[in-house]
Amino acid sequence: MQTRLFNRTTRSVALTDAGARYLEACRRLLATYDELEAVNLDERVQPRGWISVTAPVMFGRLHVLPLVRSFLSEYPQVDIRLLLLDRVVSLVDEGLDLGVRIGQLPDSTLRAVRVGKVRRVVCATPQYIARRGVPATPRDLRNHSVVACTAVTPVPDRWSFHHPSGVTTVTVAPRLVVNTTAAAVDAALEDFGLTCILSYQVEPHAAAGRLQTVLVDYEPPPTPIHIVRPEGRHLPAKVRLLLDHAIEGLRRKFGS
Repeated sequence: MQTRLFNRTTRSVALTDAGARYLEACRRLLATYDELEAVNLDERVQPRGWISVTAPVMFGRLHVLPLVRSFLSEYPQVDIRLLLLDRVVSLVDEGLDLGVRIGQLPDSTLRAVRVGKVRRVVCATPQYIARRGVPATPRDLRNHSVVACTAVTPVPDRWSFHHPSGVTTVTVAPRLVVNTTAAAVDAALEDFGLTCILSYQVEPHAAAGRLQTVLVDYEPPPTPIHIVRPEGRHLPAKVRLLLDHAIEGLRRKFGS
């Protein structure tokens, strides 16, 4: 292999990062071989073994985890490793079978299936809006308390909006800047002010009347949701089943 697979001491042996990736690849190859052998013998395969999936933290917790739980209930011999991260990781380098990505996809060797879209919204509690008023245009945000989330608006004091004449960027003065969407939602729920977030992150609170969206006419085009997988790799039966399950579930929720 021309690389170190183990770190050895007099008391222990541990896999290196390269060794862990090599081990995971070997497990996938062996599982694929077993499935092909069963197909050649015209036997019905009971899916089994590990599947590794990644997704954004809040989206994964709210929408991917329920699909994973229902899949595991249906296929008791399958195990799933769900890696929730708010950063893009390499599926190949990390030994991942599937990934959920929100946003425009750069050119890559990944194969992608679009399953829906989400909006970028501005929202606050009804109590805050009743107290401070509804902003009629994005420029009115300068007169409001603002919570900026760098995961959604990377430049905290510059928010972009769309209207018939094109894109406009307004300067806001955040009183609070956070780096996670969960913190931004919590701050908005605590009546701190307006925050800019993705629609799925506030949907339960909006449905319950705890948060209210504003500036709907100025929202940018929706952001796509894709499920991605490495290209050119034989797709084991268990991964294909989970992929189909996830496509159906996410399209039902976000495909309209």
